[in-house]
Amino acid sequence: MQVSIVIPTFNRLPRLKRVLAALHKQTVAPEEFEVIVVSDGSTDGTDAYLRSVQTPLRLVPVLQPNRGVAAARNAGVAQAQGELIVFLDDDVVPAPDLISEHLQLHAAHGENMVVLGPMLTPDDAALQPWVQWEQAMLIKNYAAMQQGRWSPTPRQFYTGNASLARQHIVEAGGFNEAFRRAEDVELAYRLAARGLRFVFHAEAIGYHYAERSFGSWLATPYAYGRNDVLFAREGGQSWLLPVVFEEIHYRKKLIQWLVRHCLDRPLASAAVVTALRWLAAIGAYSGWDKLPQHAYSGIFNLRYYQGVADELGGRAAFFHEMRRAKLLLSSGADAEQPMTGA
Repeated sequence: MQVSIVIPTFNRLPRLKRVLAALHKQTVAPEEFEVIVVSDGSTDGTDAYLRSVQTPLRLVPVLQPNRGVAAARNAGVAQAQGELIVFLDDDVVPAPDLISEHLQLHAAHGENMVVLGPMLTPDDAALQPWVQWEQAMLIKNYAAMQQGRWSPTPRQFYTGNASLARQHIVEAGGFNEAFRRAEDVELAYRLAARGLRFVFHAEAIGYHYAERSFGSWLATPYAYGRNDVLFAREGGQSWLLPVVFEEIHYRKKLIQWLVRHCLDRPLASAAVVTALRWLAAIGAYSGWDKLPQHAYSGIFNLRYYQGVADELGGRAAFFHEMRRAKLLLSSGADAEQPMTGA
């Protein structure tokens, strides 16, 4: 067994079936990989389906109470027999050569690497507008990595389509189950500390049939913001917050205005989010493509920086750290010195 595909799932049976059907069609022979599907407390018939389905795949169902995606992936890795783990999400449909592309890159460059594959937007997907924006940002990042404008880092480790040797996951201690979001990035920081390098491979294609409510989408950047502070303070990534605050100065003027005037002001923030959502809808209806792009970018970034502020201790602490990072960068001082308390 060379490869173990690990797929966590929760109440997405129709989408999971599409992913499994695509795995039937891989160019790699089915006896060379196993498919471990971890049902994380599903209540939509997923468990019964996994117990009874007849398939040529070497399917390994793992059924557990709902414990979160980090725990689900850990359970899948614990069951895996393959030397190489390929992580897929239950809404990422693999192209026929996805597995072979991951294998080829590891064979060519050795095992001390993490391969990141793209999650492209399928032509037949009807995505919500905020998800369309998110996919457009992913595609923009992929293009930047392909063109060499910047190299992939742990911050691009999305386990919707990624692979690495099983031993590295085990030796790093697996996913931290305390995190419900950004648990993949947190593991990636620990992998990088162990000397693994991250490589983007555009040919290892998955198609992302993403779907999430607006409320769920709003919760994502907020959780990322809080987690970045935790990673910096408790996870040993002392460089991270200075980078986060440096990046603010390169954001569009709209985002900088939103941060300064709406951060930690719930009524103003809610009103702005509502207004921007309406502007995005008007832009989409009228064919003004840039209007939804700017609107959703403003919403996403405002929620992200609100998460940062809340974990730091509030608005005053946020702007204190922002000024501190600016002084460090302008003076050339070590940006990795420990942060002050909130």
